Amino acid sequence: MTVLSGFHHVKLPVADVVRSRDWYQRTLGLHVDIEFVEDGVLMGVALRNPEGSVRIALRHDPVRAAAMADFDPIAWGVPTKADLDAWRTRLDRAGDAHGGVVEGHEGWVIVGLHDPDGVEVRLYTYERRDQ
Repeated sequence: MTVLSGFHHVKLPVADVVRSRDWYQRTLGLHVDIEFVEDGVLMGVALRNPEGSVRIALRHDPVRAAAMADFDPIAWGVPTKADLDAWRTRLDRAGDAHGGVVEGHEGWVIVGLHDPDGVEVRLYTYERRDQ
C-alpha cells in the first residue's frame, strides 16, 4: 500500500527573502530551520513552528511572487475556534491587518492576512461549525 502522511513543506516564491522570513517569524511564530545560500547570497529559507509540525520554504523568485499576489495557496490549520480567536487577538495586538474571522465551508477562518508579497495567508479551524 502506498501512503501519504501529510505535507513535508510548502514552498512559496518571494521577492525579498529577508523581509518575508522576518514577517513569517514575527507574524506566525515560525523559526528558521535551514538557510539556502548560493554564491554568498541568501536565496531561500526553510521555516517551521516550534513543534516541527508545520514547515514552509521561501525561495527568492520575484516574478513568481508577484504572480501569486492576492492568491491564497495555504490555509494553516488551527484546532478550535477559541484558538482562532486567540490568533485574531495576537494579530490585532501586533497591528497585522486582516479581514477577521468568518465562516468557512467547514469551520471558521481568518481571511485577509497578507504576507509582504501580497499572498493571502489563511488560518482555518479543524473544528467544524456543526460540532
